[in-house]
Amino acid sequence: MADDSRTQQQNIIGSYAAIGDSFTEGVGDPGPDGTFVGWADRFAVLLADRLPASDAATNPDDTRHGNFRYANLAVRGRLLDQIVEEQLPRAKELAPDLVTFCAGGNDIIRPGTDPDDLAERFERAVADLTEAVGTVMVTTGFDTRGVPVLRHMRGKIATYNVHLRAIADRYHCPVLDLWSLRSVQDRRAWDADRLHLSPEGHTRVALRAAQVFGHDVPADPDQPWPPQAQRRPFDERRDNIQWAREYLVPWIGRRLRGESSGDHVEAKRPDLLPL
Repeated sequence: MADDSRTQQQNIIGSYAAIGDSFTEGVGDPGPDGTFVGWADRFAVLLADRLPASDAATNPDDTRHGNFRYANLAVRGRLLDQIVEEQLPRAKELAPDLVTFCAGGNDIIRPGTDPDDLAERFERAVADLTEAVGTVMVTTGFDTRGVPVLRHMRGKIATYNVHLRAIADRYHCPVLDLWSLRSVQDRRAWDADRLHLSPEGHTRVALRAAQVFGHDVPADPDQPWPPQAQRRPFDERRDNIQWAREYLVPWIGRRLRGESSGDHVEAKRPDLLPL
């Protein structure tokens, strides 16, 4: 069975590669140099901190995190088949101890997508990947009940999630279950575009990912958010209109033109490098 408990044996992971789309690239969580950080980068730091001190001491190129190596192959806007074609071969070539595989979100939000068919293609990719790397962690989709543009797709996402968990069971993959992470249902966990996580949202996902491997984490990812003042209906309507103008209309325009936010974007970290 897929083990996504928080009491799993304290596994030591020396190398990690992340594959996926904008969620894994880290869109919504900008770093000081202009590149995105995101949950996968933050998770990598938590994994690196688990390496025994002796490993770092024997490394001739000593770094803050010893021998730990990390690659992030994710690119925003990528569909499942694009991730499988472009990123999966590189992940197999790198052959890290761990690969996180999150894909299908951009497919699901497209009209007419069949989650059953999508899951069959995802499973073929998992079968291929598990033969070449140490561990594959499967990531589910979020509960979109509070996301206006995605609320009506909640049933399709739930169906796809059930398939993902079944696939994880069959291939003994740990599961990063984002549907059950209630703290990211708060609007403050999301960027202004309402499609990508905010820095705090990415942080909470990274903490939950570490919990999947039984690691102690510095904060509870489901810690309640601080109370905030009640918003007036007028303010909500004004914000919705502004959001539609700044984000929804351009997003629809790209769909109609067949464009992607990831056009001409390359992976930010294509090699296993020290942190």
